[in-house]
Amino acid sequence: MAPPSVLMVGTGEYTTGFVGGGASGSDKKVGVVGLTLFDLRRRGKVGKLSMVGVSGRKFPAIKQHLQKNISEVYNGLDVSFESFPDDDKTDPDAYKTAIDALEPGSAITIFTPDTTHYPIALYAIQRKIHVLITKPATKLLSDHLHLLEEARKHGVFVFIEHHKRFDPAYSDARAKARTLGDFNYFYSYMSQPKSQLETFKAWAGKDSDISYYLNSHHVDICESMVPDFTPVKVTASAAKGTAVDLGCVPETEDTITLLVEWRKKTDPSKIATGVYTASWTAPQKAGVHSNQYFHWMGSKGEIRINQAKRGYDLTDDDQGQLIWLNPFYMRYAPDEEGNFSGQTGYGYISFEKFIDAVTALNEGRVTLDQLDARGLPTLKNTIATTAILHAGRVSLDEKRSVEIVSQDGKWELK
Repeated sequence: MAPPSVLMVGTGEYTTGFVGGGASGSDKKVGVVGLTLFDLRRRGKVGKLSMVGVSGRKFPAIKQHLQKNISEVYNGLDVSFESFPDDDKTDPDAYKTAIDALEPGSAITIFTPDTTHYPIALYAIQRKIHVLITKPATKLLSDHLHLLEEARKHGVFVFIEHHKRFDPAYSDARAKARTLGDFNYFYSYMSQPKSQLETFKAWAGKDSDISYYLNSHHVDICESMVPDFTPVKVTASAAKGTAVDLGCVPETEDTITLLVEWRKKTDPSKIATGVYTASWTAPQKAGVHSNQYFHWMGSKGEIRINQAKRGYDLTDDDQGQLIWLNPFYMRYAPDEEGNFSGQTGYGYISFEKFIDAVTALNEGRVTLDQLDARGLPTLKNTIATTAILHAGRVSLDEKRSVEIVSQDGKWELK
């Protein structure tokens, strides 16, 4: 069977590394999605590639950017793709035309503002197209549950790109946590510099918030570490002022903290506390693009991980600061033959696992139930994460604690 064709929905930083007319100022100067899929095509794991955005007028510059910064750097790596809409057009619904051009069993990646995840994914699912969605899956719990229902109905695989699950330290910690008794306490912090507010100015504070964008990582990690516990209540708090001073809309929060009560499914008398904090107003020259760490405690032991500093730093006169690098996520240096050699990065692995699952499903070698059982970040395995993030938003908006009720596979917020 031929490898699946893949459509990339969204043309921004994460897909191409192209932001505001040039290469991103973040650690994703050549993107993640496009580079990974170009390399997977070189390796024969994917077939035809396409890309869709709202404005076709960006594509000539994007193609030049990819040619210069990927093809000419990685031994002539093929960066060709079919683009939607045409270069002289703007079309917010171009994703429909691009999806309609795919054969059933193909796949799409969705890296677009959070509010668009649900309609784009639903359109693809109903046409028997497999879907990878950047986190968060959806903003609303009801939308998440509907996508799950439709995915099962149409027999397609939907994967949420929670790449931190494949960070070797986090993955190892998840396994060890199973041996450390009952879940008792989890605290996490993740931040990015204020420059990200410029990158995300089109939607920051309007369509979504920093909790959906960054807390989603550690809420998912915690959910995956404690399958015998379920969240029952969320209380959110936020700091404000800095983002607004930088020109964001008045409702934009700088830092959001979620306080979550968890209970053991088989013994509700056992209660755990989760505290998840995310910020996009960290200092511009913090030395790392993403601060990221957590502390997990169980009844028999505890785990601490700080993934901001990987023991690898660089001093550059042009940067004017000390920088801590993370090649374990995406390794951009070419190999000895000049090819891209970042296949071991957990950012790359996340996409490869999705493509391998799609191929196995298309060939009848695996079922959706079996993929869920593997513990991958599927729609079924990330319901609690969406419930917590949605409850956090309601808590902030309505200034109250929000209950999460789950019974017999049904979930709702109260």
